[in-house]
Amino acid sequence: MTAPLDDILIIEIDNWMASPSAGAILSDLGARVIKIEPPSGDPMRDMGRAPKIDSSMKTFDFQFDVDNRGKESLVVDLTRPEGIELVHALCAKANIFMCNLLLERQQRYGLDPASLFAVNDQMVHATLTGYGTQGPDAWRPGYDVTAFFGRSGLYDAMREGDDGLVPQARPAQGDHTTGLAFVAGILAALRQVERTGASQAIETSLYETAVWTQASDYATTAVDSAPVRRRARENMLTPTANRYPCGDGQWVVFNMPGADKWTAFCTALGLDHWLNNEKYATPKGRYDHMPELTAGVDAALSTRTRDEWGLIFDEAGLIWGPVLGLHEVPQDPQAQAINLFPKINNPEQGEYPTVGIPMRFSGIEVGPTRSAPGLGQHSEAILSELGLSNQEIAALKETGIITPHA
Repeated sequence: MTAPLDDILIIEIDNWMASPSAGAILSDLGARVIKIEPPSGDPMRDMGRAPKIDSSMKTFDFQFDVDNRGKESLVVDLTRPEGIELVHALCAKANIFMCNLLLERQQRYGLDPASLFAVNDQMVHATLTGYGTQGPDAWRPGYDVTAFFGRSGLYDAMREGDDGLVPQARPAQGDHTTGLAFVAGILAALRQVERTGASQAIETSLYETAVWTQASDYATTAVDSAPVRRRARENMLTPTANRYPCGDGQWVVFNMPGADKWTAFCTALGLDHWLNNEKYATPKGRYDHMPELTAGVDAALSTRTRDEWGLIFDEAGLIWGPVLGLHEVPQDPQAQAINLFPKINNPEQGEYPTVGIPMRFSGIEVGPTRSAPGLGQHSEAILSELGLSNQEIAALKETGIITPHA
């Protein structure tokens, strides 16, 4: 069976991780994605952490690869009118144009919606920015740590108690979350173009996506403007919705906010005597005594390892999860069962695992098909498809308007 987007052509002009991650998802879904890069390349190239392995792949750029797999690379100098003409020629055949350029730069290079719709009146124009294309900060560059985590209130809300330090996000968490929102908007716009026959411009930003991820907080905060309450472990609402260390230093987290699991919780942890203690008989009483209850659970869990406790929790029907280390997740049986780390076979480097997109289809195989392209790897082939002769391509190379693969 064919992939969902195997008849879709996407022209992508972006860098770093948020918008490119959306392109990788669309590529995994079958779309042909042509990534247009400047002569210097996407600055994300060779910026990732080198893998701690002793093999020929120790210099392979896995982090760039995960957001750019399956794409084709065309290097074009957009500061030259001839370069812009090439991009317009590609967009004339495309279904989707996607970028993370601020509006001023789109207009400078003739890549804004009005300019491209004059070339193709049945396409999707998709923009991802830090803060949006309108308002006092539309000009401001944004990264996920600044726009997604900082400006949106997420860092502040995640502090451990009122005096807690601002936490540190892992690389590209906000970027990849925003990439998913970008994909959703692009596909909805594509559907609208198909229905109406008219072009559609859509956008999203790191800032607004981050606010949406906190919609449960903002549903109230937007009304009362009250600061969010940041809860330390000792000030959570109930012992059955908290996180605790086990005897091997590994952590577990419970989420049973109701009162119905209190008896099973105490019994599983060997704390049956709490069930006869009047202080803990009601949810209000347990909330009032959270510091001592937290210390008691810590002491009980210190007697076994996380994995030993896990068997007991499952037997008791508790709702819990292990706090896995990143290095543990690829070996997690559940991750393996849903093929969360599919493999790519690189002709030069061999087979390696990557990260799968968070969606599956009945009867259709979707996922990564090949590694990320080298800089300008497909420049000449793409221009040949546009109908340029070998002589015309050679002239573009000589004048530096395009750059072939090194």
